[in-house]
Amino acid sequence: MPNATIALFSRGDRMRSLLTALAVFVIFSTLCWAQQPESAPTQAPPAKTTTKEKKPSPPPKVPEGKPQETPTSSEESNPETGKETPADKDKDKEKDERYDVTEVPPVVTHHQITVDGKALRYTATAGRLPIKRDDGKIEAEMFFVAYTLDGQDAARRPVTFAFNGGPGSASIWLHMGALGPKRVVLQPNGFMPAAPYHIADNQNTLLDRSDVVMVDAIGTGFSRAANAELTKKYLGVKGDIEAFGEFIRLYITRYDRWSSPLFLLGESYGTTRAAGIAGHLAERGISFNGITLLSMVLNFQTLEWTKTNDQPYILLLPSYTTIAAYHKKLAPELEQDLNKTRQEVEQWASHDYALALAKGDAIAPEERQKIIDQLARYTGLSKEVIDTYDLRIDVLTFTHYLLLDKKLRVGRLDGRFTGPDPETPGSRFYDPTGSAILPPYTSVFNNYVRTELGYKSDMPYRVFAFQEGGAFGKWEWGSAIEGFPDTATALRAAMVKNPYLKVLVMEGYYDLATPFYAADYTIDHLDLSSTYRKNISTATYDSGHMVYIDTNSHAKMKKDLINFMEKSLP
Repeated sequence: MPNATIALFSRGDRMRSLLTALAVFVIFSTLCWAQQPESAPTQAPPAKTTTKEKKPSPPPKVPEGKPQETPTSSEESNPETGKETPADKDKDKEKDERYDVTEVPPVVTHHQITVDGKALRYTATAGRLPIKRDDGKIEAEMFFVAYTLDGQDAARRPVTFAFNGGPGSASIWLHMGALGPKRVVLQPNGFMPAAPYHIADNQNTLLDRSDVVMVDAIGTGFSRAANAELTKKYLGVKGDIEAFGEFIRLYITRYDRWSSPLFLLGESYGTTRAAGIAGHLAERGISFNGITLLSMVLNFQTLEWTKTNDQPYILLLPSYTTIAAYHKKLAPELEQDLNKTRQEVEQWASHDYALALAKGDAIAPEERQKIIDQLARYTGLSKEVIDTYDLRIDVLTFTHYLLLDKKLRVGRLDGRFTGPDPETPGSRFYDPTGSAILPPYTSVFNNYVRTELGYKSDMPYRVFAFQEGGAFGKWEWGSAIEGFPDTATALRAAMVKNPYLKVLVMEGYYDLATPFYAADYTIDHLDLSSTYRKNISTATYDSGHMVYIDTNSHAKMKKDLINFMEKSLP
């Protein structure tokens, strides 16, 4: 092959010049193709209007700047053999992963819905805000959809920043199920309807009382860091809180909302985040009027059972009782007045049961049998199962065994849901709740964001970041090195620094992911005086983790939010 090349070049300068130019073109084209980032939104179409209103005002100006570039790292080899290993190749693949974080203007559209017989004209703004280094270089962009009611005084109009949790979940659930102007249509009890799925006007949207900004965490939705290495920076308690804090600061700056009443609403891990954000921004001069914690978890010691941590077993028990009653697995006298039964179980769990677990292997056989008998009565599980699992029933065990006679598993996110359970105890298999609601939400939102909101992008909308694998599975839990992850202290700090801050805790009785009694326990251990405790209120629902998928609970949620906001405003 080398000889043939020499012969070609010997034919003259013209042929040599032609081949040289061709070689340069091929090499340049190959490099460009290899470094193509994941596609950004295509050029935004003209603002789509669903009402015959005046021409919408232009969005805030975006600072000019060149696309950010990240230097390419050289390939690493095994230091012992000098050869590249499979692990090295995976690392190189991660280093090569890049996303376009060039800032582009958001897409603005105008719409109208009718709520309680009243027309609501509003503006939807869909786009990404940059998360920058101190020198102005963009490290990531966070996707958001903001709904603002037209014709309002920004200084008096509340704005609510809302997000789901995971960590690793997009905010599609609160967006299309609870707060936004449109909602996914499910069955009245929240169960899956038949496909194709569709949306309807949300009669319980928060938009008539507050502007709403739905935000997706980095790595979820359309939110991305510039490359895999930077992504890791935001995959942790601290980095996640700092990113959301910066997003909120930038949003109220660009959209002139510094004088607006500010609210946070987080669900599940979003409550962990919300508490952290409140403490983080309190140090930076940004205070909130109110924080809503839906399906709350601030202190993970209340959820994570270990050989030396029996607390979750105690705090889960009232939820087990409620779910067992729903499926008619309790004695008739316990199902007759469920509120009374729950209080009875809470008292027993926090006293007799807690003392028995604390004794560990030293518990006397007679006392152990008494605990087994009572647990069987309160959970609907057999005494044999309780004995086998040494009085300690975790969520996977309960969801597997409760309806084992019917070969069904109950839901973790919502214990009212059931599905076939061919797997062995302790296996995750699937959650009947998630399997029922994921397809409708995913299908509807992908269509809605691209058509009604006009946000055109080839980038996949990640409902769950962990489905993509990679770095997201290595969430940095921060204070876990000191024990269990905890942002309750951050919430306490925010409340103490702002005596006007109100907190609303929303709890679903059928929720096994963040049990209501665990939330109560956390709130009761914030070390607050009565002056501050009066700023905390609680709302409960006959629903699960996502209380709003149940029609009646959703309506109650809206009323509770209205009452809470009215108390939180001057």
